[in-house]
Amino acid sequence: MVKHQPLQVYEKQIFVSFVTGIYGCRWKRYQRSQDNSSRWECIWFFILCSSFLLLLFWSYFWLVAQNDFNEFNWSVYNRSGEWRDETIPILASTTVGFSYITFLLILALFHISLGQQLNLYWVHKIGVLATLLTTISGVVSVDDIWGDEWDILLVSLQSTAPFLHIGALATVTAISWLVAGYVVRRNRNNFQVMVLLIYIIILLSLYLAPLTFTCPCIMDRHSLKPRPDIIGRRGAPMLAPENTVVSFNRALQHGASSLEADVTISVDGVPFLMRDRTLRRTTDVSKVFPARQFEDASFFNWTEIRSLNAGQWFLESDPYWTLETLTARDRGRISNQTVCSLVEMLRLAARANSSALLNIHRPPAEHPRSRSWFMDTLWAVQKAGISQKRVRTVTWTPDTDRGRVRGLQQTTNEKLSVEEIRKRGITSLTLHYSKASNKDIKEYLANNVTVTVYPVNEPWLYSILWCSGVPSVSSDAPQVLRKSQNAYNFIWITSDLVSLAIVTGIFCFQKWRISGMQNCNPEQIMLSAVARRSSQDVNIMKEKLIFSGATPFPPELNNGLSSTEELSLCPENGCERYSHGGLRH
Repeated sequence: MVKHQPLQVYEKQIFVSFVTGIYGCRWKRYQRSQDNSSRWECIWFFILCSSFLLLLFWSYFWLVAQNDFNEFNWSVYNRSGEWRDETIPILASTTVGFSYITFLLILALFHISLGQQLNLYWVHKIGVLATLLTTISGVVSVDDIWGDEWDILLVSLQSTAPFLHIGALATVTAISWLVAGYVVRRNRNNFQVMVLLIYIIILLSLYLAPLTFTCPCIMDRHSLKPRPDIIGRRGAPMLAPENTVVSFNRALQHGASSLEADVTISVDGVPFLMRDRTLRRTTDVSKVFPARQFEDASFFNWTEIRSLNAGQWFLESDPYWTLETLTARDRGRISNQTVCSLVEMLRLAARANSSALLNIHRPPAEHPRSRSWFMDTLWAVQKAGISQKRVRTVTWTPDTDRGRVRGLQQTTNEKLSVEEIRKRGITSLTLHYSKASNKDIKEYLANNVTVTVYPVNEPWLYSILWCSGVPSVSSDAPQVLRKSQNAYNFIWITSDLVSLAIVTGIFCFQKWRISGMQNCNPEQIMLSAVARRSSQDVNIMKEKLIFSGATPFPPELNNGLSSTEELSLCPENGCERYSHGGLRH
């Protein structure tokens, strides 16, 4: 009589427990299943993938929008009346949400690769929905407040497309291990075939994607035009308070060839530099003239304006997180800054042999200087001793008033046709980078129209405009603009070939591994057992023979084995062991 005493012993599956435990709170072996996932779980997987793609788009948008963070905070300030860096909570929440969704998606892919049933835990379902809805609300809010900024996505692709291509190619290549492990199984179904086809289509699309790129930087270095001149937009406002003497000095120190400023006319006819309509954000007017802090800046006289401190706000708010880079001497100079007059700025430009770009804000109709502001501007230029040919003006006025600023070079921030430019007598254009296409730039330059593009605060954007032939750019960060050129074609071809070799090798290896596990038969097991009869594998194979219905063990397999030796069977989900007793008569 043969007695079998089943003793069930499980081998540890730490990685599987980690994956299923975090994803679906299934930490125990009996809680897991290799059955097909339910329809609802497949829907949740689709929601998870959709959330990942949306957050990927959202994260990329904020990555390239760093060039215009100052403009975003300015838009919020105009709505709320309070200046603060609104990008910090957005970037923090985006980072947390993207990391969370990416981690869950990786766990889901491991479920598919390991053949485990998808079962997202209810807490994660709430988290995914909350992240998705928060991101959607963020997209809607940005579209309302900052809708013009979406144009930066297409502009940025001219520079980032090669890097995005390489990153996407590396990601899809890495996923090939999971895809291969899932689709090369013997019991193949329609879903596996669909996954394989989708993967092949995505992979081929990435291989051929560079053929669709139209990057101006993919060009011969010898055909590059001279490096664009850098205009210090309000000086160097990331290193010192905007529109102050110390800010303009820092811009010139960092290689700016020209200075740009916002000009407002005081009630007594003195042109001074101020971007905002009021003095609240960049001065201490709320302390000195609390009853007039919301009053238009142009209704203060020059004596009152000169009594205000224009640097302390920068030290208190640290709007660009740059205070740590400043020395004690720099901070002392900043704390004593006052509002800068136009004469002071032009004298500084004249001493540095640089030019000036002036954005002149016309006073309100009830202002005493509403009809003589142009004469006040000319008086300041003449008093500063700078050549009028080195001063360009952007007047925020109707065309009937534009011609009154006689003797100064006229420019506009409107995108006009060449015919209209000639008709108005305009010599240059100052355009937002989203409006300056390569075709338009070439047309303007061919007709001797100077083009200045703003704001350019990131090296990648500066590189694009350099390759496009733009003669000058206006920047809030002249200290960070650098040359950026790369040979992309060689990188593309090499990365495609390497990826193809890796993917092919992974699929071949997975096919070999799975076929080796599935093609075992009793005869092969017996022969293997003879060669290694004393190992634990012999016992495993003997149990496989018992349950497969094969012939009894030959005498050579029983040699050296005691009648009470433990035999073991290790199926996919665990290890069962049996005590094999002797025969009793």
